[in-house]
Amino acid sequence: MGNVKSHEDLQVWKMAIDFVTDLYKVTNDFPKSELYGLTNQIRRASVSIPSNIAEGSARKSTKEYIQFLYIALGSTAEVETQLLISKNLGYTNDTNLKGQIKNIKGKLINLISSLKRKLL
Repeated sequence: MGNVKSHEDLQVWKMAIDFVTDLYKVTNDFPKSELYGLTNQIRRASVSIPSNIAEGSARKSTKEYIQFLYIALGSTAEVETQLLISKNLGYTNDTNLKGQIKNIKGKLINLISSLKRKLL
């Protein structure tokens, strides 16, 4: 985190932005009957990830930042669940999205751990 000036410098934020972009493209092919259901839910949860990383990084305290990162982490679990449901319903079998979200989750866990060490 040495030369991080804003959330835009964070690799995990960039990865999350790319993930949201890819997810939107994939969900364009979901059935129209899901527009206000699963499509909307998975999109909102995915957008929450980079949004909470950005909001947390703008907070004054490290404790607040960590709290927003935990919210982003929760959203990764939500998206993982929704991707599984989407797969089970036959809407997508995009393994790239699954790999992306797992990488984001790992980076968030590492960032949280790093920030917690700074608090000690």
